[in-house]
Parts: sequence; structure tokens; C-alpha cells
Amino acid sequence: MKTKIFAFLSAWLSFALTIAQAQAPVGKITGLVREVGGEPAIAATVRLRQLPDTSKITTTQTDITGRFTFNDLKPGDFNVEVSAVGFKGHRSGPIRVSNGPAAADLPVIILQKDALSLNQVEIAAQRDVIEQKVDRTVVNLGASISSTGASALEVLERMPGVLIDQSGNITFKGRTGVMIMIDDKPTYLSGDNLANYLKSLPASQLEQIELMTNPPARYDAAGNAGVINIKTKRIKAAGFNGTINSSVGKAAYPFTNHSLALNYRQGKFNFFTNVAYDVRNFYRRLDLVRRYYDNNGIQTGSYTEEAYFHPLNYNPSLKLGVDYDLSRKTTIGMVLTGGINTGTNPNPLTSTMRNAAGTIDSTIVANNTNNSKFKNGGINLNMLHRFDSLGRSLSFDLNYLGYDNMRTQGFQNTAFNKFGVPAVSQHIIDTLPTHINIYTAKADYSHPLRGKATLSAGVKTSYVNTDNAAYYYNINNGITTVDDGRTNRFLYKENIQAAYLNFNKEWKRLSFQSGLRMEYTNARGHQLGNLKGADSSFVNRYGSIFPTAYLLYKLDTAGNHSLKASFGRRIDRPYYQDLNPFVLILDKYSAFVGNPFLRPQYSNNYELTYSFKKLISVSMVYSLLTDYQVEHDYQQGNIFFASSINLGKTISKGVNANLTFPPAKWWNFSLYTQLYQNSYEGQLKNSYLTSARTFFYATTTSQLAFGKGWTGEITAFYQSKNVWGQFASQARKQVNIGLQKKVLNNKGAIKLSARDIFRSNFSAGDITNLGNVKATYRNDNANRNVILGFSYNFGSSAKNQRKHDSTGAEAEAGRAGN
Repeated sequence: MKTKIFAFLSAWLSFALTIAQAQAPVGKITGLVREVGGEPAIAATVRLRQLPDTSKITTTQTDITGRFTFNDLKPGDFNVEVSAVGFKGHRSGPIRVSNGPAAADLPVIILQKDALSLNQVEIAAQRDVIEQKVDRTVVNLGASISSTGASALEVLERMPGVLIDQSGNITFKGRTGVMIMIDDKPTYLSGDNLANYLKSLPASQLEQIELMTNPPARYDAAGNAGVINIKTKRIKAAGFNGTINSSVGKAAYPFTNHSLALNYRQGKFNFFTNVAYDVRNFYRRLDLVRRYYDNNGIQTGSYTEEAYFHPLNYNPSLKLGVDYDLSRKTTIGMVLTGGINTGTNPNPLTSTMRNAAGTIDSTIVANNTNNSKFKNGGINLNMLHRFDSLGRSLSFDLNYLGYDNMRTQGFQNTAFNKFGVPAVSQHIIDTLPTHINIYTAKADYSHPLRGKATLSAGVKTSYVNTDNAAYYYNINNGITTVDDGRTNRFLYKENIQAAYLNFNKEWKRLSFQSGLRMEYTNARGHQLGNLKGADSSFVNRYGSIFPTAYLLYKLDTAGNHSLKASFGRRIDRPYYQDLNPFVLILDKYSAFVGNPFLRPQYSNNYELTYSFKKLISVSMVYSLLTDYQVEHDYQQGNIFFASSINLGKTISKGVNANLTFPPAKWWNFSLYTQLYQNSYEGQLKNSYLTSARTFFYATTTSQLAFGKGWTGEITAFYQSKNVWGQFASQARKQVNIGLQKKVLNNKGAIKLSARDIFRSNFSAGDITNLGNVKATYRNDNANRNVILGFSYNFGSSAKNQRKHDSTGAEAEAGRAGN
């Protein structure tokens, strides 16, 4: 998509320049450029030379359908030259333009591959770090040194407008509820589990990250804050090719990750695979303080908790794919994905209760353990048929996605009185299996119209079946008994029917796109009973429409100055397990409880952007969100519960700016800043919440070229104090550096990077609206690390690769875990 939009804008820029320079407009030349396999040659350079004086040259680029046009030509003879990376050049014979309105429509131009040309360009070519498109921002990661040995979560943390809190929750441009996709496919998880999954995905496998605040209608409407699409590397070359990445690092503990990408294409057949294996050795310390007060504001006691987490995870993953060209117009494909995350997480903690005078009343020492095994697998069957050379196409996708999580926990607590004598002990164990099956089918049709317009439409159906269980046992004097008060099972089924229609049209200086999507949801939940609780169930049916609109206007004929306005309506359905009504123990004094009455949240998002060339863009944003789904913490007895509720309404507004330019030939610099205000209002369990805060965020990247194969990189971010519902966070900041040396004839690279070099990134803050309780927290995630990595590319390099990434199961699987 990014290449198509870039080509489209470039073509119109050249077209505008042609108009400005032409006089006595009387004719035009049009043509169509295609690759050998019939694909449109997008962004190919087309030069028009006037004969016999060939020094007079006009240049344009092909658009998303491979077409080009030269307007307002004087009568005379011309020829056309076409060039593209990886292809041999083409030169036409003489073309006569007569004195009249008729257009010279050339025969279809077929470009032939040139492997030598691409070999030369692969070494020298480098894309912009940040590219601004009509409906998204694209961040290219290929040259990022500080991403060496990092995880996908750490890379996301450095993206423009992306913030990640202490629980791994991701916000985008001031709003929560962003939908995360990988190659337009689901990430399977959310919350802590999503964070853990992204930590297990090595950054070496990533190529681009697409940031979309208002995605087009063809995307699922899920994601209040929009969509973040993480694109992994795909080798686009004929023959046999591969890329190897390996790194070792040290934070609090050593860790390592390795990946291998292979591709083989011959004739009509294409095979590709990505294999990764990493060992993640994490560390986290949590300090939690709760202070208790009476109705007069006098402190009556306090609770402090010091907890340590040492998760050790082993993460193999595999992706296999095959494409086969049934004909020049029809391609079929299959993609298999799978991964296993096996881990242990010892969690010792010490809790201390003090009286009003600060004297210790009692202490609890807990030896908690958490063993888990996450498995996910999927299969995608796809077909793409091109009806003609104009871009009319039809695609189908069938998907199955499976997600299994088997987690076992142990809670062994010993209470000591104020004299340090053991008083009470408690031993609880549990088994928490989760099974989720997702089935989706979708079809998309695209039909080009006259006058640079396209009409597209599609339908989709999805079915989700989840089975969540919790088996709790108490152990007393070596005897194990079932805890029926906590043991439960929850079944959930959901079907979503969707259809969309999208239209876009291009004029000389105006681009317009509008879409309408309809989604109807039918959901059923069933909590099975036991000896202490009866069955309960619920049914929820609702339908909604989701309009989107984009307007891009070039303020000058050269296209240097432009204005873009966009609008989109979005939805966030509850995570499957947030609807699960049973209690999940976190520790002796903390638990999570689901909410089967949780409603979906809706948002209306507006954005207005001014851009000057590729240098700077400034945006104003406004978002109104209703039935905001937010974590709510409250006290009930001695236990602090966390649950998800619908808060009421939330307003997010602000301004952001993005600057990208090279201060020198050896220095490429980018800076993103935002100033936002988030305000929250709604009823909590025991109080009414009204809060607002204006916060500032900035991130910057400098890429440095020292010569002789040496390059460097410096990245940094700063976030001021912020508020998310009940949570008021402290400021955060971080600086990363990296150094790279090209080796082995520029096919290999040795990279050294250091993350959070000043050890300044801590997640801390206050939890508000707890009645007569004030709570603070501080997380130390051992962010500072040093990583040494090596990468190597091998094989041939003739570009010819069909790319099929979108499967249609994005929104459903994104809600799979919590």
C-alpha cells in the first residue's frame, strides 16, 4: 500500500510540474507499464524526450495501476523511456502528437528483469526512515542499528506517537484501544500476554511499521485508536535467498535471539519461510505502597509490597508460505504460522502491614510461581484473480487460528506477627487452561473507473469459540481439596458479519476517498455452575456502521504544500477474557474479576494535517470516545480487585508534529512531538471520576554515516506526566545508541547497541479514586542492556515476489488474550 500511494503522489507531482512548464496545451501521451508476470510496474520512472532535441526531458512516474500520462504537449515527435529498479530499461520508437485533442495511447510496455541492476541498488539505496502517506505513517526499520537484539515491543516503544505503560498496554496518539497486527494478521494476545508475545518477536524480523489513526473501510472497524501493522521481512527475489540474524545481550540477565528467513522462487512457484528462536531472560521489581486514612484524612495504617519477577521464556516460531501462479491472472497461496512460548516465572514477594505510628503489625512472605505454555497456530488459504491489466481484481481468504494457553500457578503465603513468629500459612494452586478457535472468510473486489477513480467492496464473516476454565485447589496439611468458590468455567461464542464499500477519486490537486463499513455482532456467554454457584448466561446482539473519509488538497501546483483531513468511526469490543466473570488471583491481596456486562466502546476520530514536502507535517487531532473500557481498581474487604468497566466518555485532543531532514550528507534526522490532553468522566464502583491532564511526548532518531561501511544511530524519547483513568503516571525518558560495520562485501553487518544507557526509564505513578486509600507504584524492568548482533544476506536478487499478508482475521484474534 505504501509504495502504491507514494507512486500515486509522485505521479501527480510530476504531472503538476509538467503543466506549469507547458505552453499552448493541445495533446497528451498515455501508457501502461507492466512487469513480466502481469503485475503493474508501480513507481517506474518515465521520461518523455522531444525529438530531435532529446535534451528536452519531462519526467513522471507510473501510478498504482502502472499507468502514466503526459499532458499539454505541443505538436511534434517524442519518444518514451521507462526505467525501474531491478528491470532493464525500455525505449519506444517515435511518437507523433498532432495538433488536436486526441491522445496518443501507447501499447502496453512490458519490463524485463535485470538481476545485475538490482544487485547494485541493494547496496546503495536507502528509503526514508519515516514516510507520510495519505492514510498512514510508515516507519522503515531496515537501517535501525539500535533495534539489534531488541524485541518488537521495544521497537514499538520508539514509534512516533506510541506509548507503552507498566502493564504493556499500548496507546497511540493519546488514545488507548489500538489494534496490533503483524503482516495484517492477529497477534493473538492483549494486555500482559500481548506484551510478552511482542517481547518474544525479534526486531531483526521486522521491516516496517504502519501507523494508521483512521484506517480505510477495508480494515476491520476494531481499534479505537486505529491500527498499528507490524510488517515482517519478506525476500522479494527470484532463485534461492536468505537472511540470517543472531544476537546476544545482557540486561539484568543474559538473553539471545536468532532468526532465519528463506525464499525460493522459480517460474510459477514461490516458497518462503521465517524461523526464529529466542531465549528471553527478564527481570522486574515492583514496589507498591497503600496508605489508609479515616474520614478525617488521618492515616490509620499502611501496606507495602516488594515483589520480584524473573520470567524465563523459550520462544520458537515458524512461518511457512507458498504461492503458485495458476495463470498470468490467477495466483493461489497458503500460509502456515505457529509458535510456542514456554516459560517459568518465580515471583517472591514480601508484604508488610504497619499501624498509624508506622510500626510493623504483620508481614507476609510469599513464594509464588507461574508456569505457562502458550501455543498458537494458523492456516491461511488465499486466491487473487486479476481480470484485466487495468487493475480489476478479486481476492478470497479462508483462515483458521488456534490459541491455547495452559498456565499453572502456586501461591504459598506465610504470615508472621509483629514479633516475626509464623502465625498463618496458606497454600493455593490453580490450573488455568484457555482455548480459542477463530474462523474467518472474506472476499475483496476492486474495480478501476474512468478519471483516476476506483470502487472497491468486500464482505467478511467470522466465528469465535472460546473455552476458559479455572481450577483452584487448597492444600492443608498435605491434603488437596477443590475450591468451588473460585473454580469455574466460561464459554463464549461470537459471530460478526461485515461488508464495506470504498470509493476514491483523484484530480489534479485534489484527492478524495470515502468508505462505509457495516458490522453486526451476535455474542453469547455461558458461565457453568458448580456446587457453590448456579449457571448464568447472556446474549448480546448489536449492529453499527463505520464511515471513513479522507481529503487531500495540494495548495500549490508543485505539491510542496498540502492539507489532509480525515474522519473515522471505530469500535473496540471487549477482550474475550474481560467478559469472563470469575475471579483470577494475582497475589494474596490482589485479584482480577471479569465483567460479563461490559459493552463495546465507540470513538469518532478527526484529524487535520499540513505537510511541506517530506520535511515536516503538523496535525491537529480530536477524538470523542463513549462507553470507554478502562481498568478499574477498587477495594473490597482486604482484597484489591481490578476489573474492566465502561467509564462514560473520554475526550482526547491535541497537536503533533513530525520533522524529517538531513542536516548534512552524513546525518539523517527525524523528530516527532505531540502535546495532548486526555480527559475522563464517569461513574466508578464507589466514586465518580473526573480527571484531565495535558502531557508532552517527543521521540527522535539520528542516523549517521561515517564512511568505509561504518554507521551509527542515536534514538531517544521523553514523556511527561500523564493520566489514564485512575492511573497517573510519572515522567519517563530513555536514550539508545548503536554502531554498525558492513562486512563480507556488504552482505553482512556487525552491530553493537546499548539501550537506556542512562538507566532513566522507570514506570511509576499513583492510583487514584480508591476512597480512603492512596496508592503508588514503581516498576523497574531492567531496561538498560548491551547487545552484539550479526546479520548476513545470501542468494540471488531478482525482484519478483507476490506479497499476500492480509488474511482477514485481524480484529478477532487481537482480542484473544488478556
